[in-house]
Amino acid sequence: MSTLVALARAQAFAAGRAQLIATVRHLHVHDHPFVLIPLAMAGEANAPLAAMVGSAADKPRLLFVAQPRNRDERFAFADALAAELVPYLTSFAGDTEAVAVDRGRDVRHRFLDAPQVWVPNTGGIDFLRLFGRSTRFRRVDGDYPVPPTVPLLGRWLTFLAGASEMPGSALLLNAVQALGMHWATGQSGAEDAHLASLMAWIESGAAAAREAESGPVAGPATDPDFDNRVLAPLIADGDPALPAVLHDLLLPTWQQMWRALALLRRLPPGDRVAGRWDGDRDSYSSFVEHLAEGGGPQPRRDGAVAAAARLQRLENAATRYAVQRAFDDPLVMADHRLTGAAFGGVVTLANPDRVDDTGKRPVLRPRIMVATTETVRVEAGASLTSPARPAQKARVISVAPTTTGWDVLLELSGGMGRKLVADPGTVPLVGEELLLTTLSEAYRPGAAFPDPTETPWTHGGPPAPYEEQQPA
Repeated sequence: MSTLVALARAQAFAAGRAQLIATVRHLHVHDHPFVLIPLAMAGEANAPLAAMVGSAADKPRLLFVAQPRNRDERFAFADALAAELVPYLTSFAGDTEAVAVDRGRDVRHRFLDAPQVWVPNTGGIDFLRLFGRSTRFRRVDGDYPVPPTVPLLGRWLTFLAGASEMPGSALLLNAVQALGMHWATGQSGAEDAHLASLMAWIESGAAAAREAESGPVAGPATDPDFDNRVLAPLIADGDPALPAVLHDLLLPTWQQMWRALALLRRLPPGDRVAGRWDGDRDSYSSFVEHLAEGGGPQPRRDGAVAAAARLQRLENAATRYAVQRAFDDPLVMADHRLTGAAFGGVVTLANPDRVDDTGKRPVLRPRIMVATTETVRVEAGASLTSPARPAQKARVISVAPTTTGWDVLLELSGGMGRKLVADPGTVPLVGEELLLTTLSEAYRPGAAFPDPTETPWTHGGPPAPYEEQQPA
């Protein structure tokens, strides 16, 4: 937890109301999302009990399993869920746009939009991941066949669950995490995982949150008292009242989900949200193409090389997402200013036409002086970036103390055009307020991984050749 978030939590506790910790929305909220609230039976590993699904707030659809221990009923539930979810997911596979790649030397196509699925909490994502794993390998013929929609549903759920692991992705989102990124409450992080309590802190305050804690849970696990007192007798007796009970249990969460979406829509999107959604559209387009070409289901587990490559992609995405959030949001950047990773100041001197001719050819290298009253924890030679000019690098030449703070001399490179005269507006002018940080959106190249066949047998490669020793 950062210093400012801790302060916001203290203020929320004192005021009895959640505090905004973001000035912009850091995720894409679709105009037509799909809400899915899964419910699992306690004591049975990922056994589906019910789900409330739909893409319209006034049209919830309840799916349920009368006997979760019955295999046929489980797959009938999967078939019904596929009938609701898969048409929504594939409805965006229509018109495409051309995207230049390889510096304009080639073109690829992606769909103009992509789906977005919302669940209440991280447990809902885990449920979908496990449910996808249990359905994507099922056979549609032979012994114990399932409807053809079941393995297709499993592939889609596995794709969405995998996308949810990518920082910044918005294909599969959970409400408590999205709200917690933008509001701080006066309760603990564990208590924030209760959607009703979190929503009450934001909408009404602490008193309403205390009342909401005793309300119905958002799944996927049910309340033990509800299981013993209500659910178990209904299932054991095959009571026809079961659907009505489950509907009443899930309806409050359904309503809270749509109110959460409305709350998030009130915040303006960050400047870099659209770019991350473009990446989601790329991912969606690739998966649709994979299915259209008859591609097989995702493997049960990654090989050593594939796992290492995926881990690196996740790490790079996490770093890039943290930087983009800071560049989009002054409140997020304020945390970095407190730690010395960023500082703000005013340009006091500027030499925009300076040319460095000490190398083989002259290059444009303007210099500026920035005066700041903030603590500066960078040394000569460090590379800085300004969110206002992310393509430009500022190398620290010197840091000199003054009576009011520090004077930082910087040499600029990049983002000024290809001539020896800087394009207008590319070099900060005297009097301009400038924010500088060690954070950077610069491209991080991937590591060179070996071919899977060249890894040792301990990591999935071929066994070492056995040489039979000859007797002496």
